[in-house]
Amino acid sequence: MVIFGRVKHEDRWLVLIGDFLGTIALVGCSLAIAFFLGFVPAPWLLGLLGLIPIFLGIKLWVAGDDDDTDAIAAKVADPKRLIGSVALITIATCGADNVGIYVPLFTTVAPSTIPLILLTFAVMVVIFWEIGYRLACLPKVADILEKEGRYITVVVYILIGLYILWDSGTVPHLIHLL
Repeated sequence: MVIFGRVKHEDRWLVLIGDFLGTIALVGCSLAIAFFLGFVPAPWLLGLLGLIPIFLGIKLWVAGDDDDTDAIAAKVADPKRLIGSVALITIATCGADNVGIYVPLFTTVAPSTIPLILLTFAVMVVIFWEIGYRLACLPKVADILEKEGRYITVVVYILIGLYILWDSGTVPHLIHLL
């Protein structure tokens, strides 16, 4: 929403292209890491990666968000560099979180489901881009999401981590060991 507040209406498509490029970079790195982790023999062991999104959620809950909206606004001031700036902002602001969630997800799903997940990501980028643009036009809604978005993100991260721990068989395996 900060980016949309700084760009012209006709440049909003450049924001989408930059967001896609940044997301492609993050997903590509996550797939590569997941591929190499796929050589780990015990699926329940990979489920321990579910601790990463749980950690990220708890960290966000305790420490808060460290996005610097002024720095983001300065980077998108030049329309000629908008696509690259948005791609870099996507990687910088979402990198650790997204990789921390995507890698555990990709290591615990059947390879045949990965194309569907990638399609879902592409659709969600467009949906979030449109929502971000619309919310930037509605100051009251944007204000509410700005205040409560952190807590929604915390819950989503923790639920994803718990799902990965459960779905991979890690929780039942650890309970069985006790």
